[in-house]
Amino acid sequence: MFTPQALSIAGSDSGGGAGIQADLKTFQMRRVFGTSVITAVTAQNTLGIGTTLMLPVDTVRAQLDALAADFHIKAFKTGMLGTADMIEGIVEKIHEHDFGTFVLDPVMAAKDGTPLLQKNALAAFKSHLLPLANVLTPNLPETYVLTGINVRTDHDAAEAAERLQAQGVQTVLIKGGHSENSGSLICKDWVFTPENRFVLESPRTLTRHTHGTGCTLSACITAELAKGASIEHAIRTAKALLSAAISSPLNIGNGQGPLNHWAMRMEN
Repeated sequence: MFTPQALSIAGSDSGGGAGIQADLKTFQMRRVFGTSVITAVTAQNTLGIGTTLMLPVDTVRAQLDALAADFHIKAFKTGMLGTADMIEGIVEKIHEHDFGTFVLDPVMAAKDGTPLLQKNALAAFKSHLLPLANVLTPNLPETYVLTGINVRTDHDAAEAAERLQAQGVQTVLIKGGHSENSGSLICKDWVFTPENRFVLESPRTLTRHTHGTGCTLSACITAELAKGASIEHAIRTAKALLSAAISSPLNIGNGQGPLNHWAMRMEN
């Protein structure tokens, strides 16, 4: 029996709520064997990030080589990449090895506002990573940085997605959780595939325990793709499971606590 295998290329969160830790928890809940390439080590908890140490690019490249030599990875995602040199080193290995379908989570800042992508790395992100992405999952602030469009309406979302797809992205999932209308009872996301466009809506849970939502959503999409699901099915599944993880908080920590990844367990 073939066991689906997926990869996360991201930073380590010592608090366990986001980054590599959240991704591996998500893979496990979705019955996918998770592998990881760590780009950075952070000292953080639910209150914020203290310090960050970027790993040497050669170490990251060696991790990717090691995985390619022994595993059969069908889908992978990237999270915190940090620097232009890191992006360029990873892109070289993406071209060299086949890690399957690529889910790009454009991690630019932590929830406490700490920058996680250097300003001078944005050009490399746009020119090297966007053209490779099968699925891109920006939140509203990230969408603005990448397109210059402040998404408030369906029309805004469509225009932003068109700009991103013109840069090579295949499917764009614009996450509406950061909407200015955050008091709304509904959370709205926009999805644009090469063949289809649709809106996903879910009840908005009023909670401070939302650390790692972006990582978890993109990891769940990656896991479903590793199992052979279509992109649309993977996105719909991930949205439903993320809603479950948010609505059943663990109440851990004194700040923005982690999601309940146990709530993501399903039979399929």
